Amino acid sequence: MSNSSSDAIKTSFDKPFVRFDEFFFKIETFFNFMAAMYILGIMFLGVCNVLGRTVPRAVGILLQDIGLNSFVEKFEYLFVSRPVRGYVDIVEISVTVFAFLALSYCWRLGGHIRMEIIIGRFSGRVLWIVEMIGVLLGMLVIYILMIYAWDHFMRAWTIGDSSIDVEIETWPSKLMVPFAFAMLLIRMFINAVGFARLIRYPTATPLYVPLLETVEDAAQAEIDAGLAGEEEKIDVASTMSGDGDAR
Repeated sequence: MSNSSSDAIKTSFDKPFVRFDEFFFKIETFFNFMAAMYILGIMFLGVCNVLGRTVPRAVGILLQDIGLNSFVEKFEYLFVSRPVRGYVDIVEISVTVFAFLALSYCWRLGGHIRMEIIIGRFSGRVLWIVEMIGVLLGMLVIYILMIYAWDHFMRAWTIGDSSIDVEIETWPSKLMVPFAFAMLLIRMFINAVGFARLIRYPTATPLYVPLLETVEDAAQAEIDAGLAGEEEKIDVASTMSGDGDAR
């Protein structure tokens, strides 16, 4: 296939799909941000829970030590431990938010664990075929999990399932799981289209697909993250080539 044919494919097919990929990535970023804020909220709630259990009693003991026993006895209710009611239930129900809501975002950035020992030996059309098979198998697994997760949600919705301590309804938490799996399916479908395009046109520029990351690329990314905001930068590739020349 000539380069002009590949360019024609990129102008007629890739442009709208790239736009859809960018649009969907904005949605993924939003839900990832919501998950991060939820984690931050849970952390603040945990701090409040610890302070509520320890600070009132500590203040009461301190006042007794300095001779204000009568004050402590008169306002005893002020110095009783006040943990956050239902804290354990809230944390248990919240796990699905920060464990599942950012799945699609993580997949989009290639942040998931990829076993590249075997596929790293392939290149060209063979690599894209293997990647395509992996994505299709993954979509099948995620689809099955989504169906069963939806059944669990419907069961909780129907019977009014709630937590044991403060009886918080569990259906919103269980709804997060099939919702997150549905977003991940859409992302994997985008990848599948990208791999199908590369199988048809192996020389085309890879778009909306995860790429194999070399050791040098991974090291460069970590260095750039560590030197964020610094004027002086380190180029791993030039450093390694320089070492090779020295040897």
